[in-house]
Amino acid sequence: MSDNTDTDGAPEAGPEDHANDGHQADEQASPPADESATGDGASSDTTLGSDVEVEGESSLQDDEENLLGGLDIDSTAEIEVPERLVDQVIGQDHARDVIKKAAKQRRHVMMIGSPGTGKSMLAKAMSQLLPREELQDVLVYHNPDDGNEPKVRTVPGGKGEQIVEAHKEEARKRNQMRTFLMWIIIAIVIGYSLIIVQQILLGILAAGVIYLAFRYGSRGSDAMIPNLLLNNANQKTAPFEDATGAHAGALLGDVRHDPFQSGGMETPSHDRVEAGAIHKANKGVLFVDEINTLDIRSQQKLMTAIQEGEFSITGQSERSSGAMVQTEPVPCDFIMIAAGNLDAMENMHPALRSRIKGYGYEVYMDDTIEDAPEMRRKYARFVAQEVENDGRLPHFTEAAVEEVVLEARRRAGRKGHLTLEFRNLGGLVRVAGDIARSEDREFTERKDVLQAKRRSRSIEQQLADNYIERRKDYELTVNAGDVVGRVNGLAVMGEDSGIVLPVMAEVTPSQGPGQVIATGQLQEMAEEAVQNVSAIIKKFSDEDISEKDVHIQFVQAGEGGVDGDSASITVATAVISALEDVPVEQNIAMTGSLSVRGDVLPVGGVTHKIEAAAKAGLDTVIIPEANTQDVMIEEEYEDMIEIIPVSHISEVLEVALAGEPEKDSLVDRLKSITGKALEHEVGRQGSGSPSPQ
Repeated sequence: MSDNTDTDGAPEAGPEDHANDGHQADEQASPPADESATGDGASSDTTLGSDVEVEGESSLQDDEENLLGGLDIDSTAEIEVPERLVDQVIGQDHARDVIKKAAKQRRHVMMIGSPGTGKSMLAKAMSQLLPREELQDVLVYHNPDDGNEPKVRTVPGGKGEQIVEAHKEEARKRNQMRTFLMWIIIAIVIGYSLIIVQQILLGILAAGVIYLAFRYGSRGSDAMIPNLLLNNANQKTAPFEDATGAHAGALLGDVRHDPFQSGGMETPSHDRVEAGAIHKANKGVLFVDEINTLDIRSQQKLMTAIQEGEFSITGQSERSSGAMVQTEPVPCDFIMIAAGNLDAMENMHPALRSRIKGYGYEVYMDDTIEDAPEMRRKYARFVAQEVENDGRLPHFTEAAVEEVVLEARRRAGRKGHLTLEFRNLGGLVRVAGDIARSEDREFTERKDVLQAKRRSRSIEQQLADNYIERRKDYELTVNAGDVVGRVNGLAVMGEDSGIVLPVMAEVTPSQGPGQVIATGQLQEMAEEAVQNVSAIIKKFSDEDISEKDVHIQFVQAGEGGVDGDSASITVATAVISALEDVPVEQNIAMTGSLSVRGDVLPVGGVTHKIEAAAKAGLDTVIIPEANTQDVMIEEEYEDMIEIIPVSHISEVLEVALAGEPEKDSLVDRLKSITGKALEHEVGRQGSGSPSPQ
């Protein structure tokens, strides 16, 4: 489609003859976008962050297993930051490849993953990879046949300003001629009234009428000036529009309300038209994060815009005069990049998702990546990027960068992995830099990063710490002695904050069929875990619990309640202790899921749970054996607490229960009942371990 094609019925644009037509030629002669961005092998990803010049010496040491992957630097000032955004994205190799292909083939993309993993950065990177020579300006003209249906015309990018200026110049010349003629007529009328009629009042009145008539008539010539709806004259790359959370008018375009709708004082409808994000993104990228937050009607209209490549602008408010105005279709040939968390797909219009999937790609963004020397070098470059992008932070020393890499390992929650949630990690970098800057230091040092880790705690971490302190003040945390039916469980608030959550159990005679009664705002998953535990107890206990009620309480679970089954071994231990009247050591905390056969399964957040137990003054923590590879606690807690991995409920009881004769009898009985099943499971599963619950 030719960019110079007039919309049928558009007014003649005579002033265009005065415009500079060389602009299009300049754009066609401009070099195309860097082909290495879309080539399969032109730019090797494996070199990013590896080549660092250090005063003429080799930047890599022989030992690549150190915290910076063998990188030898004094500070991040020596690390070169790539110019292109697509080269700055770390760890999302699959997503980067998709973005490159999508930019080359003009395909839509949907990226799903955790916040802060680089979705918006990749969307901006695509706009840099698209060619610029196709950009267009959009003009809206008055329609003399129907003022409520303005005409739309597209011209090459940068030419719209020249057309509008030419129209304005002609309007100025016409107004000057009209003004000159007006004053001549007024002078004649006043002269006639003074000299011939000798009625000065009548002359003044006639002059006023003539003045108003000329002024009222001049509005018609002003209406001939087009409205420059989209101006891409100074656009260096393809447009990028972030329409996250945009209301219908901002997304689809709108027509401003006109308080003067009649009497000749109204603003021409074409002057009140405003472009939406879909129009501003023409020949570029439209990015919508949390796509499921758009209302269904907006999603339907967005789907139409994607399909047709053009969309008329009308007033979005039904009570506005703009609701009567509807332009001719305005070009909106954009690449759609939708993003969100996993729940985004639930409330997303299925037809819109089908449209994106059918004409593009779906990408899942990784949360972590394998800890390799190359990746650690890229993390050092990430710190340099954050410093350069901020522009006010001191560069980081080698030791400070190493501490950031350690924190990336810790936040991954998996042994041998690094987190890819760079937004939160970037927050740590900025806080550390602010601390160094406030003390007027040349470089950000390791102590600044350590202090930043304390200052940049999440709200959940701060609440958890306050919660632990309050429990100490009121002596609610029991960390010594032994108690029947009470166990210190562990839970996670948010994503990175552990708390001690006591569980109490009591067994009472039942007035009817025995049942398990759980309190403490249990959510559905936790209720199912309690039922699994009851299966273990029924198989294990000598007593007939069908005639007993088992009461389980999650003490001070909080408003959020308990969700998940990571307290399964805690519940089982508390109930068994209450059934058998065997006390539980109170200096021990535990976490772990439990199968109906007594196997202890891995859970999430073990690092934060262990640290919470240490803060509460407990001595020992029991965790699933499969989670030992995920433990990355801070150095200050290593000597404060002992970590005991277990694989079966019998091992849990052996560690947690007090009273040797009773405990030994209990554990032996449980082993005799479940041991064969356990051996069978181990033989069948081999070295594999279940995923965290």
